[in-house]
Amino acid sequence: MTDEVAPAAQILTRNDGATIAYRHTAGRMPGVVFLIGLRSNMNSAKALYVEEHCRHQNRAFVRFDYFAHGESSGDFLEATVGRWVQDALTVIDELTEGPQVLVGSSIGGWIMTLAALARPHRIAGLIGIAAAPDSTTELIPGRLTDDMKAELSRNGIVYKPSTYDTDTDPYPITQRMIDDGDQHLVLRAPIPLHCPVRLIHGTADPDVPWQHSVKLAETLRSADVELLLVKNGDHRLSKPADLARLGRVLNDLFDVIEAD
Repeated sequence: MTDEVAPAAQILTRNDGATIAYRHTAGRMPGVVFLIGLRSNMNSAKALYVEEHCRHQNRAFVRFDYFAHGESSGDFLEATVGRWVQDALTVIDELTEGPQVLVGSSIGGWIMTLAALARPHRIAGLIGIAAAPDSTTELIPGRLTDDMKAELSRNGIVYKPSTYDTDTDPYPITQRMIDDGDQHLVLRAPIPLHCPVRLIHGTADPDVPWQHSVKLAETLRSADVELLLVKNGDHRLSKPADLARLGRVLNDLFDVIEAD
């Protein structure tokens, strides 16, 4: 008996020659596009769960890796939120048809918001999981020590240890990313989106306080925004109970969209 080998990722080539690795499942609308978190990849437990959930419903689904993530091309030192938003828009424009639900995890919640603002006519709904909009201004600076801030100012880069994996090399935070993030802030004025939005956040999230999702909910203009707080939930929300909850939220959102 041999181990099953996962098929190779599909590749989408951008006009600038960069490649986006993705997996696409055909199906009915509205489709779903999964937007990963920082330093994650399209093979995360949540992305795979949503893919399987959509497959059972014969619903179209796409997961992909941003620039400098997973199997996509790029140097993380050159990565920015703006670049990742362009990746998301490229995927939406070239790999999907009809209305889409965007599911964004952590910084993916920021990217889904920006993508929805750029393509409001294509977006039927949003689901944020520990959404982290404006994180380069609102969250990351508060996670840096004074020495790290000085190093960032001096060298344009600082390396931050991972919160979860002690064996993983520290990941870079660049001044380029922070400066670019300042050009894409969404929480400082009402967000002109009117689709239904569902936000899920753990109250024990050490990386993105649950109050951040409250602020996002309050800033959205949509009249149909629900925030689900998970008592003692962590940042990843990838445990079996968390995934089952995500499935229920997806189903409820589909019901709302399809009843409209």
